[in-house]
Amino acid sequence: MKPVVKKATPAALAVLRQATALKPKRKKASDGLLPSAAHVTQSPNSDHNTGLAADLTHDPDNGIDCAEIFEKLKEDKRVSYLIFKGKIWSKEKSKLGNRRYTGSNPHNKHLHISINATDAADTSPWFWWMNQPKIINQVKAAIVALPVKKAYPVEDTSKCCQHCPSKK
Repeated sequence: MKPVVKKATPAALAVLRQATALKPKRKKASDGLLPSAAHVTQSPNSDHNTGLAADLTHDPDNGIDCAEIFEKLKEDKRVSYLIFKGKIWSKEKSKLGNRRYTGSNPHNKHLHISINATDAADTSPWFWWMNQPKIINQVKAAIVALPVKKAYPVEDTSKCCQHCPSKK
């Protein structure tokens, strides 16, 4: 079991803050950083436990198209693996391309971004291909309270957990 931290890493926080600064009207319903108690029980090896993961709500109507972001973030050295719409991509198995994701949550409403531990403090731009946000939006994004916990539904834990390294 990965230890559960009380605070997300600066890199994980930066994902959500930068997305909000770029697209202030984006929906945040499926945003997440740290796990709920149910998620810890269901997925004891999740990168959410260590603060090294961020869930970004898919909201193409307001400029956050996770299908595009999924493809672009493959180029980011900080990314360990990505999950979206039943697909998983990992740096470790990048030669295999996108693979079918068989975890219990297909991640249809959000993009899961797992961050390498060595890059936990790196807050450089996550969305470098998008226009840079206005200064006022950067300030607002930095002071808006982000969700501390994400309520994950309790699911059948008899199968392998969704963030298990063997699924990567």
